Amino acid sequence: MFSQKQYVSDQAFPLPGSDEEKKLFHQLQQSFTVQFENIFSDRLAKKTIIIIPSLTLDQEILLKLRGHIYYEERLLCLLMLLQMPQTSIIYISSLPIDPVIVDYYIHLLPDHSADDARKRLHLLSCYDTSVRSLTEKILDRPRLIHRIKELIHDTSATHMTCFNVTGFERSLAVRLGIPVYGCDPDLLHFGTKSGCRSLFKQCGIHIPPGYEHLKTEDDLYQALTLLKRGNPQLKKAVIKLEDGFSGDGNAVYTYPEIFDDEDDIEKHIRVSFHAMLKVIARDSNALQFIKKFEKMGGIVEEFMEGLHKTSPSVQCRIDPLGESEIISTHDQLLGGEDEQVFLGAHFPANEEYCYEIALITKRVADALCEQGALGRFSLDFISVKEENEWKHYALEINLRKGGTTHPFLLLQLLTDGVYHADTGAFITAGGDRKFYFASDNVESNALKGLTPLDLMEIVQHRQLLYDNIKQEGIMFHLMGALSEYGKLGILCIGNTKERAGEFFEKMVKVLNEECAV
Repeated sequence: MFSQKQYVSDQAFPLPGSDEEKKLFHQLQQSFTVQFENIFSDRLAKKTIIIIPSLTLDQEILLKLRGHIYYEERLLCLLMLLQMPQTSIIYISSLPIDPVIVDYYIHLLPDHSADDARKRLHLLSCYDTSVRSLTEKILDRPRLIHRIKELIHDTSATHMTCFNVTGFERSLAVRLGIPVYGCDPDLLHFGTKSGCRSLFKQCGIHIPPGYEHLKTEDDLYQALTLLKRGNPQLKKAVIKLEDGFSGDGNAVYTYPEIFDDEDDIEKHIRVSFHAMLKVIARDSNALQFIKKFEKMGGIVEEFMEGLHKTSPSVQCRIDPLGESEIISTHDQLLGGEDEQVFLGAHFPANEEYCYEIALITKRVADALCEQGALGRFSLDFISVKEENEWKHYALEINLRKGGTTHPFLLLQLLTDGVYHADTGAFITAGGDRKFYFASDNVESNALKGLTPLDLMEIVQHRQLLYDNIKQEGIMFHLMGALSEYGKLGILCIGNTKERAGEFFEKMVKVLNEECAV
């Protein structure tokens, strides 16, 4: 007979989202300051890090992201923290992670015993492919929570790191009795599209002309009308869901070319709206998008035009002491007909403006600090060159990790390097400058059926593995998505931007050759 023992804490947990739970969470977060001061800077200190790579985002939108469940593998870059000899990691995922993938990351550890690192790595799985977020799955499994707690040696030297922090992650933190290195869910409105625009206005930062806090289809018609009246030459506008991500919460409306009567602009928009609205998310149409918009709300902004236009991003971190730091800058590569979908990123951003966007982001960070924000966030821009000068328009704040987080973390942890925001240069511990190109979207039907082991055999045979001595080469993520989706993430590090690009082109060429029918 199986035991019917219930694995619950000695104490009764407060209701999710209740004032009592929030109070307990706040106490845990306050205790994190002491842990941060006493342990974080000590590489030899005994500590435990619980990694929850849950994409706790809108599930309807998330399902549009092919292979989204394997995006939980992106935070495997944090296994590089095992190079600290007394650091233990507990990594939880929806599905078991292929041992080949784990071996791959363990062997990236510089000058460290793989066997010793393995002893300090604990991999747990929910064995659950459902559409719910990983954190929800964990909360539904008291025995799994019990196993996690058994692996924690000292709660005062343990913290949780997540992709993003919502009410579910707050509940899990309270159940485990540990703090989270992330933003209090009560501050998530600063990460919504309307909340971002409001904060940017308070900080005196340029933003695209537009309107926020919209709720209905009629609100959209009115906002689109006002934009067109304010700028008669405007050709397109972008509609964004409040909590959309990776461009999949966006749609682009193209204005009709001819208006018979300026007074009838709204009438023309109403008539043409559904036909002229292009939804970015695959397998989604205008009716579905509007239904989602009326449920979630959102904004309308001018589609920024420009002969010379880029999409830079800045990562920042706010620590438990209330200090903010610019971590990195990137030039994002956006794809799709209207360049709304994140495909990859060059690091660092263009030297012509990387310092300028860092300064702007620091202003936003200071404002978020005043509100009590904690952890990593990124700020996305549209930058347009006008009369030989770049003008930067802030678009959104991502109060979470994102597509530019894991490549930078991997580079930083492998090289012990630092990004210098004043010069825009990343310098390794050995004094070398590094660049990279990273993409989550190397995707082809020809790659379907390829396993992580197949990939390792290919790159070993072609001598394309990352060189720990030269600190150059190619690394991989999202390997679990290969067989089913033909999708792979690639990070290419080089001593120059051009060399990083060459590594990427070479890897894509090799994959095409190896998988040719």
